[in-house]
Amino acid sequence: MHIFNMMDYQNQLRDFIPANQYFIGIDSDGCVFDTMEVKQKEFFIPNALKYFSLFPVAKTVRETWEFVNLYSVHRGNNRFIALLKVFELLAERSEIADAGFILPDLTPLREWSVSETKLGNATLRKHFAITGDKRLEPVLRWSETINREISEWLHDIPPFPNAKRTLEKISSLADILVVSQTPLEALEHEWHANDLKRYVRLIAAQEHGTKAEHLALAATAKYPAEKILMIGDARGDLEAARRNGVLFFPIIPGSEDNSWKMFLDEGIIRFQNGTFRGSYEDHLASMFMESLPETPPWKKHLIP
Repeated sequence: MHIFNMMDYQNQLRDFIPANQYFIGIDSDGCVFDTMEVKQKEFFIPNALKYFSLFPVAKTVRETWEFVNLYSVHRGNNRFIALLKVFELLAERSEIADAGFILPDLTPLREWSVSETKLGNATLRKHFAITGDKRLEPVLRWSETINREISEWLHDIPPFPNAKRTLEKISSLADILVVSQTPLEALEHEWHANDLKRYVRLIAAQEHGTKAEHLALAATAKYPAEKILMIGDARGDLEAARRNGVLFFPIIPGSEDNSWKMFLDEGIIRFQNGTFRGSYEDHLASMFMESLPETPPWKKHLIP
């Protein structure tokens, strides 16, 4: 358990004091570190098969899971929101119905996800203790096992080279905040192990709330909107920026290091000279959304 488990994490964001005139929020998994695929394929999916007893439909689960968490607009969502989306899509698939397979009932998880903003293990564990709803038990065991196994086994994943160069360059220009939905303990370990923590002012994780809340609490009332930038690889990062009226630079999945090089070569300059918003940012957002499809590949043949 993290040493600051009982702290009001959001007060860290409220108490964040600007030290520079610019603010940059940066996502972590799949953005700075090339960890998205290995985490999903080697930890998230195998444990889902185990804790939700999905082995009879494993092939369909894997295809659906990878689409949601790696290759679609849902990439980068909080793990519990993503889990609900996976099962929502599975419920629509003929392979599941044809196999006569009964999917688990995640109604209590959906209800909790609507009422709770800090969607993490600690809040789910507390909710489970209060309600005693057995349908939440496999969800909690699945999530806690993922954290434990990643901490134990996943090491030595370096940052994208140009991401590291960018952090080195912008740390003297801007206040940098890690804006992520990964558990705090994992983020602290990754950023410290790669000697990158010295470049950031604060690491905000799922315990701190949503990404939009991270930006709202730490930045929007403290810097001009034109001097606040969010960098990320998922639609949730773009939406967090839009919700707060701040700028967004995409790290495009599959072209991560080239995206960082583009930011180094031109994005930083435009951010500093005030020419980022407008046609430049719109073009980036358009390219980004084209790389994240909304329609699953198994549904495309159904579209006339």
